[in-house]
Amino acid sequence: MKYFNNILETIGNTPIIKINHLCKDVKATVLAKVETTNPGNSVKDRMALKMVQDAEAQGLIKPGGTIIEGTSGNTGMGLALACIEYGYKLICVLSDKQSKEKMDILRAVGAEVVVCPTNVEPEDPRSYYSVSKRLAEETPNSWYVNQYDNPSNALAHYEQTGPELWEQTEGEITHFVVGVGTGGTISGVGKYLKEQNPNVQNLGIDTYGSVFKKYHETGIFDENEIYPYITEGIGEDILPKNVDFSVIDHFEKVTDKDAAVYTRRLAREEGIFVGNSAGAAIAGINQMKDKFKEGDIVVVLFHDHGSRYVGKMFNDDWMRERGFLDEGFKNALDLVGQHGDKGLVTCGSEELVSHAVAKMKTYNISQIPITKDGVMAGYVDETRLYQQIIDDNSIMDSALSSIMLPALPIVGANTKIEEISGKVSKETPAVLVDLGDGKYHIVTRHDLINTIN
Repeated sequence: MKYFNNILETIGNTPIIKINHLCKDVKATVLAKVETTNPGNSVKDRMALKMVQDAEAQGLIKPGGTIIEGTSGNTGMGLALACIEYGYKLICVLSDKQSKEKMDILRAVGAEVVVCPTNVEPEDPRSYYSVSKRLAEETPNSWYVNQYDNPSNALAHYEQTGPELWEQTEGEITHFVVGVGTGGTISGVGKYLKEQNPNVQNLGIDTYGSVFKKYHETGIFDENEIYPYITEGIGEDILPKNVDFSVIDHFEKVTDKDAAVYTRRLAREEGIFVGNSAGAAIAGINQMKDKFKEGDIVVVLFHDHGSRYVGKMFNDDWMRERGFLDEGFKNALDLVGQHGDKGLVTCGSEELVSHAVAKMKTYNISQIPITKDGVMAGYVDETRLYQQIIDDNSIMDSALSSIMLPALPIVGANTKIEEISGKVSKETPAVLVDLGDGKYHIVTRHDLINTIN
């Protein structure tokens, strides 16, 4: 009989698959090393197991102990599998930008999940770096993994992933492309490949809001480069010790939108259901197409599985809210279609200001058209209304007719977006769309912003 003794023995030996459609303009052969066949569905299973095994060998973790780690989700999953087999407890600390699916999966395999805010400095006591360290200090018989600086991270890829790639490509690989977060994958694989052939190029995928690219090119850690971004699993606002810049030949930055769009395209056009950093990597390869020539063998590593992102990149509403869907908006009717299932919220001119405020809260809207005798007579806007109430709270009991602004412009359903944009300004936050039969809908600045690609 052929079987594995436990789930950990199934880690590694992941396939490489040719990309046939999304890199048509790239002259090289592009192959993807798809790490989702690991039991935890990500490349992080490799280094998670290695870090736990090395910690045991070094006496850093004792039987019945607790392992603590700050993670974007995938390392936590790998650690959870190791903890199940070796009998440890696990606490995973995640930032709140990580998908709900990642958090739910970690809980499903027995991990305790602690969620921290994303938009804080690394030194802030609320950051997931700081919380991880604090929990390790407070928890008896615990070990803080620290994948960012733990040398076993890169070593796992030097010992396993690199040799696999070299064997699978029969030494023909010319470029290795991968998203960079902790740095373990590109540093470990990159070092191994350079030792086999110094001409192999290691290309890191970075994201806007991360410090890697500028630091690699200038040696300057520029805090102005740091700002919130959506792409998960790559980029950093720190310099992890596992990032060996000496084996990295180039960093390519990819936008959040391109990463998300290519993630979806990988599923629909290649049949490869993988995560956000994979989309970023394919986008990056297309941006770098001039670096590749006929005969080159480009291997791109896909970190994790698409199931972690079904509520994000694979959700049309989530994509639409961020303006990531190219929906071909042409006229007012197209814009109304974004929320056409919702009726237009209005108030009568003799209703109280307090009624309008209540409706704004209930429906989470910023403008309300005001009707009088069955026609559009004016509107109220949350910004101006708020200031009026601050100045004189007694107006809450006044009729809307006493404070409403002139009626919003009215356009036809076939009015082009360019014409609508000309009518919306700082003073006019929206237009009304006449749908016929006495029905109207509203198009706001936010709706117009969503048409920008």
